[in-house]
Amino acid sequence: MLKGGEWLVYVGHIREVTPEWVARATGGRLYPGGKPVRDLHWDSRETTPGSLFVALPGKRVHGRAYADEARAKGAHLVLSDQPGPATVEVRDTYRALLALGERLRDLFPGTVVAVGGSSGKTTTKEAIAQALGFPAPQGNQNTAPPLARFFLGLDPKAPGCVVELGVDRVGEMAELMGLAKPHLAVLTALGEEHLEAFGSLQGVVEEEAGLLSAPQALVSLQAAEVLERFGLGRDLPTYGFGEATFRGEDLRLLLHESHFRYGALEVHIPYPGMGPALAALAALGVAEMLGLDPKEVAERLAHLVLPPGRMERREKGGVAFLNDAYNANPLSVKAGLAWLAQQPGRKWVVLGEMRELGEEALRLHLEVAKEAARLGLKPLYLGPYAKAQASLGGEAVESLQEAIGWLKERVQPGDLVYLKASRSVGLERILELWDA
Repeated sequence: MLKGGEWLVYVGHIREVTPEWVARATGGRLYPGGKPVRDLHWDSRETTPGSLFVALPGKRVHGRAYADEARAKGAHLVLSDQPGPATVEVRDTYRALLALGERLRDLFPGTVVAVGGSSGKTTTKEAIAQALGFPAPQGNQNTAPPLARFFLGLDPKAPGCVVELGVDRVGEMAELMGLAKPHLAVLTALGEEHLEAFGSLQGVVEEEAGLLSAPQALVSLQAAEVLERFGLGRDLPTYGFGEATFRGEDLRLLLHESHFRYGALEVHIPYPGMGPALAALAALGVAEMLGLDPKEVAERLAHLVLPPGRMERREKGGVAFLNDAYNANPLSVKAGLAWLAQQPGRKWVVLGEMRELGEEALRLHLEVAKEAARLGLKPLYLGPYAKAQASLGGEAVESLQEAIGWLKERVQPGDLVYLKASRSVGLERILELWDA
């Protein structure tokens, strides 16, 4: 296919772009030796033959130091701020990557749905993608490099796609919106996150609200309320279990699954918790906004499969573990505690640190502890704020091994154990070490 005087080649669903096309897309200078590329990497360890290696600046080392390693692994082309063989030289590789991603996005004629928010993004992205039959990046690949890679490999015949936009610094949402150019954006929730960068909840809200620059937007009832509080409210369609445009009713959050009514439809989700239920409702709302059949969407939601660490049920010796420890902020932890408090039988909760909360960290950890106490729960706390939290009700330990020992002295077959913490805490290792 000829596009703008430059060759793009499709072999099946595989797209190849020439070095000349990459140079034109990024405004860079092309040095001889490059070949067409069909994949994109920014980690030299993952570079595959036939790919483009993007030499991005790192926290300690610039990617340019690994250009030769990438070529040795079969990279056909390098995008760098230094000249070299088979290289497109640019002034700023990150800005060039954004430009490249935008051009690759322009090649896709289908509908693009973007999902953002403080929590629930990946779950909502998966629910929408699977319910609508749209491709989406795996897991939480929600920054510029994986989004550019996704658009490079995206089948142009797909009717649409769903992407997740994750931000942890001021100005990043504008960059990602410029790359993804979504037709419809979904804002899941707004709460304290990445406060080291955003400073306050207001900073979070102002950054995440950049998502609403899409031609169409759908927001949760919770997000709409927070937007209104900060003077950013707009007359946008909403979804939720309440007075929403796309309303779920008769919600039943069970131990293994969730159910609700959507109009005349009975919707079943094979996961417990409010997060998956709200994600399913978002998928139904998006479907209606795009003119798709909600009945088909509901049928597909019954077979939803989420990535690990998101209300993932595992059994060990008759003990049911709910691994919800992929990520955590005050909003998502409180939602998990509310679900747990409603479940019957003996239950235990292990709460690790919620990271990247800056100077507000102690206050927000104590806020979560107060909510746990209000719900009648006595968590096992782990991390730098554990003793302060436990003073409000519960116990504190200093290590995962100590947490396992504490649980094994008390937990019995038939009990439920809920795990929640920021991903970097590695709380899921309790499951890995349980039988050791």
